[in-house]
Amino acid sequence: MYRSVNGFQMAYSAGGAGQPLLFVHGYPLNRQIWTPQLDNLADSGYIIAPDLRGHGESDPVPGPYSMDLLADDLNALLDRLEVRKKVILCGLSMGGYVALAFWRKYASRLKALILTATRAAPDSPEARVARDQAAATVRQSGIEPIVAGMLPRLLAPETLQNNPALVEQIGAIMRSTSSAGVLGDLAGMRDRPDSRPDLKNIELPTLILHGQEDQIVPVQEAQEMFAALPNSRLRLIPHAGHLPNLEQPARFNAAIREFVTNFNL
Repeated sequence: MYRSVNGFQMAYSAGGAGQPLLFVHGYPLNRQIWTPQLDNLADSGYIIAPDLRGHGESDPVPGPYSMDLLADDLNALLDRLEVRKKVILCGLSMGGYVALAFWRKYASRLKALILTATRAAPDSPEARVARDQAAATVRQSGIEPIVAGMLPRLLAPETLQNNPALVEQIGAIMRSTSSAGVLGDLAGMRDRPDSRPDLKNIELPTLILHGQEDQIVPVQEAQEMFAALPNSRLRLIPHAGHLPNLEQPARFNAAIREFVTNFNL
């Protein structure tokens, strides 16, 4: 399905009814990573999973993609879908950066947050340089070097060894991302603000989900967010790396169900 949003066609999947749950993918992925949630959480609410601009089937709009811009796109999509209820927003990795930007701009639309495999801190100087180097690589050689370097780090070692079908699926998802999307993401992530000062002011119920074997965002950063957020819960998911929703979907979905039930969301 598609909607015209802020000058481009945004692709999305949706299913279920009731409480809206908006799932936002990370870099350089697309809405296909949320298939286990679309398939198994539709009885818990109205599940919406968009492709961010430049990703999946959404138009490859030139960047940069600031986190505020991506939050604006989500807000416009909710308007186009005539979503009036407050939303539970789940963001994974870069999607978590977008979720925090959405809270800063559109907190009145939110009922709760689910921050998955993400961090509140900005890029370090070294990480900013690495973003620029990655962008130069994409301009010169396309996305394949990004996939080759990143894919082994996205997953827990046992996932890499025991689930080759999932490894292949994630690689295909990454390769489907446009160069414009990758470049837009890299610039937006490089320049994103420090969200750590905001955490103490986020009173929304917040669930932090993090793979115990995440090689991209260390578990310590999830623990630091948990300590700073006044109304949060932390669930560490065993046998999972940076994509716990795909590596351990049953545990991931159970944690969301428990969160929604216990907070009466």
